[in-house]
Amino acid sequence: MIDTHTHLYLPEFADCDGGGSAAVRRALAAGVTHLIFPNVDLTTVEPMHRLAADFPDKISCAMGLHPTEVNDDWRPALDRVVELAETGSYVAIGEVGIDLYWDATFREQQMQALEQQARLAKRLGLPMIIHCREGLAECVETLSGVPGIRGVFHSFGGTDDDVELIRKRLGDWYFGINGIVTFKNSKLRRTLPAIGIDRLLLETDSPYLAPVPHRGKRNESAYLPCICAHIADSMGLDAAKVDEITTRSARTLFNLSQTK
Repeated sequence: MIDTHTHLYLPEFADCDGGGSAAVRRALAAGVTHLIFPNVDLTTVEPMHRLAADFPDKISCAMGLHPTEVNDDWRPALDRVVELAETGSYVAIGEVGIDLYWDATFREQQMQALEQQARLAKRLGLPMIIHCREGLAECVETLSGVPGIRGVFHSFGGTDDDVELIRKRLGDWYFGINGIVTFKNSKLRRTLPAIGIDRLLLETDSPYLAPVPHRGKRNESAYLPCICAHIADSMGLDAAKVDEITTRSARTLFNLSQTK
């Protein structure tokens, strides 16, 4: 199975249980065959590249500027992100999007940054990894202005109506499902049939959102089988089938070779 969204390079792993490299090895031992590292900001580029270089056949990277890093002085950072994306070897533009959960002060700037990165994705022929928190209307409005882009709404926790809106305005996008689906009070399980198994992607979003039975702990990619098993149980499918279909979808979206 493929963890399509994990941040094992972040400081949360630096001094714990052998660091990020050990976390990668634990994931591989748990049955995860490939991992995708989305970037956050300019400070995370170097540690992301460094850890990925230790596992060149097992880790792919995405380049982007996270919406919570967009402020009054966001343009120089985005210029550097664009430069990196144009000269590097990345499988996606991400993680990018809209986040108005804590603060809506920079709503317009986030939309501008998202539009520029959507145009970058289209120019480079890459999919997008979208972070959307309390900003679905803004995401859809911005992305619909750049026809022909494709990607995944990562950490999706929306409703059937949200799925319908995304498909109506943006097309046949994917939806990243992580530990949220295992939470006792989560309504996401009801939305899985509306998404359909052929448009689900597995992810952990490590170090955040650890699935049951690890909830409350630092999350890591080794917990991905818990998410896979829960999706399988919720949809009345065999876990091996969920693994097979989501792995194929991840390879397709991110253009990963069969050897990865």
